[in-house]
Amino acid sequence: MRAYDESYLNDAMDVLGEALDYAVADCGQEPDEFFEWFIVSGVAESFGRGNPKFVAGMSGVELAGEVRFRVLGRRDGAAPTQPLDRAPEYWVGWFLAYYQWYRGISFDGMARCGLVPTALLARPILHEADVSKAVAFADRLMGKAAESPTRLAFLRKQRGLTQQQLAEAADVSLRMVQLYEQRQNDLSKAAVGVVMRLARVIGCSVEELLE
Repeated sequence: MRAYDESYLNDAMDVLGEALDYAVADCGQEPDEFFEWFIVSGVAESFGRGNPKFVAGMSGVELAGEVRFRVLGRRDGAAPTQPLDRAPEYWVGWFLAYYQWYRGISFDGMARCGLVPTALLARPILHEADVSKAVAFADRLMGKAAESPTRLAFLRKQRGLTQQQLAEAADVSLRMVQLYEQRQNDLSKAAVGVVMRLARVIGCSVEELLE
């Protein structure tokens, strides 16, 4: 069951497309960073439920501003300098809003499986194809992530630990654990101390954790 009426969909797609485009082009954010802020700010949850305030009551620039305000605690957005409907980032935001509505998956769930802006930006051919091609790609990505857990996720579950328990015991953020398990961040490139603490809590060697 979809979270909100289809009559809001075009507006929602346009708003998220503009928001991502603006955040990257005018605020200097990395696409995945803004998407993460969108999620952790709580805006994504309300947006995904079809809250009219967010899917139809704001422009993309205003939505991005709200996200940044909730994360940074200040309103410091730059004025938009270009049309917010032509860049690849616009298409990516547009599609992410569509896919979330179409499949009824939360934005956080999408991010957990690696369906983030850079995954789509890396495949520009999708921008020009029918939206069904992008949906098929996203479905494969979501399915692959569900079928193939990372070594960290496998060992954590084997030890009977939740992500929250591991994060607290290893003195790292829950989001950090999630990003490593989603393959959005590469654990082999993490700080040595972080890897050692994770390995200690799980009860394995660093080498076993990085296999």
